[in-house]
Amino acid sequence: MHSFKDLKICSMELAKVVYETTANFPANERYGLTSQINRAAVSVPSNIAEGAGRNSAKEFAQFLSIALGSAFELETQLILANSFGLISKASLESILQQLEQIQKMIYSFKNSILKKSII
Repeated sequence: MHSFKDLKICSMELAKVVYETTANFPANERYGLTSQINRAAVSVPSNIAEGAGRNSAKEFAQFLSIALGSAFELETQLILANSFGLISKASLESILQQLEQIQKMIYSFKNSILKKSII
């Protein structure tokens, strides 16, 4: 089982990588895909942190679900950025590898929290 701090730290590192990657996007994308990608990347650790501050396991699990949704949103946006030629295949694969690990961690952690709250 992973602690929420591990999830938050991993997703914060990913957000940093994503921001560094989108810094190379063209200026005309600043308010389009760049903004969407950066917001999704920041949403993942933000929702993990906010959920951790809630009063119940059920509430925490809900925020983990939101974080997971943001992670999948980010995945879709990065794939789109690659298809538009804004990010290289190598960069995409590297980021998606990290993102997949975070998605798995969030999913597992959410399920473990829900199982404990039932007991």
